[in-house]
Amino acid sequence: MSMHPDCERIMLTEEQLKNRVRQVALEVDKEYENKKPLVLGILKGSIIFYADFIRFLSMPVELDFMAVSSYGSGAVSSGKLNIKKDLDRNVAGRDVIIVEDIIDSGFTLANLKTLLYERGALSVKIVTLLNKAERREYDVAPDWNCFDIENEFVIGYGLDYNEQYRHLPYIGILKRSVYEK
Repeated sequence: MSMHPDCERIMLTEEQLKNRVRQVALEVDKEYENKKPLVLGILKGSIIFYADFIRFLSMPVELDFMAVSSYGSGAVSSGKLNIKKDLDRNVAGRDVIIVEDIIDSGFTLANLKTLLYERGALSVKIVTLLNKAERREYDVAPDWNCFDIENEFVIGYGLDYNEQYRHLPYIGILKRSVYEK
């Protein structure tokens, strides 16, 4: 697949993504040997990463999803965790692995982690595809991270801009002209 015309450049190729996701899944497998964690995907952005990640796991897992956001209709955080879709399973006494596409300010994951512990989770760990550490405002760090990235507007491999570009098999940097209209 060639680069989408709205991309400035490809940051991470399909092959780089696949290789690193496999490597991280093997690390997670080792940590949860003889356990059956609940793997929690954060919708919608993590869906492609989540699907690839769980396919590389060899341990038994249960799957669930949440749709959470700290953003309303604007581009600035509301400062409040908004649960659009909650878990179907009880987390009490469970090891939970949150699978997230990107950690930016950290607000959503910091608050989600607190919520899961309040609901009785035994442990809560985070695996993320992308980590924008320079943008962090809240004390949250991934337990497993595929890639540290610079502060760019990225799309593809599940990440979007206005619900577009999720289907791209790579991570690309969106041209400023697209989102600064």
